[in-house]
Amino acid sequence: MRGKWAAGIEPRSFIWVYRGLLAVSERPGGSTSVHRRVRRDEELLWLKHQGFGRVISILPVMQNLSAYFEHGLTASHYALRGGPQQRDVLGACYRDLAGSMENNVTVLLHGDEVSDHLLGVIAGYLVWSKKVPTVPTSIALIERLFRRSIGPDGRTVLMDLPEATA
Repeated sequence: MRGKWAAGIEPRSFIWVYRGLLAVSERPGGSTSVHRRVRRDEELLWLKHQGFGRVISILPVMQNLSAYFEHGLTASHYALRGGPQQRDVLGACYRDLAGSMENNVTVLLHGDEVSDHLLGVIAGYLVWSKKVPTVPTSIALIERLFRRSIGPDGRTVLMDLPEATA
């Protein structure tokens, strides 16, 4: 592959939370209704060229896991569907994020789109990891970073925060 597409294309709604360590975007290839394999491959190529080593998905159902491996990325899936297991799933997701970042693995966290739900997961991670002292502070930081408010769906995620492990 040659030309300007040789390094792939940046995923839609891509934003760094911690530059060089943690970023958020919509699902590589687009959301479910407009997902395209060619676009997914171009976006995964871009992620690999940018130094990403891991993709973490919070989609209700894991899709295209093999595509991540084909591009040399490790991947994990945490189905955040609400309900009584959400706290445990969030805890596992947060431990995965923390472990990856401690090992200097650059991580992309994605949902189908950059939704209130995904913003709530990120805001929760900041509190869970003790990078931010309170939920209101975390909400304010994420709202400023993403230039939008976190709605009820995202705030519901914050009510299910698991206990941080030492």
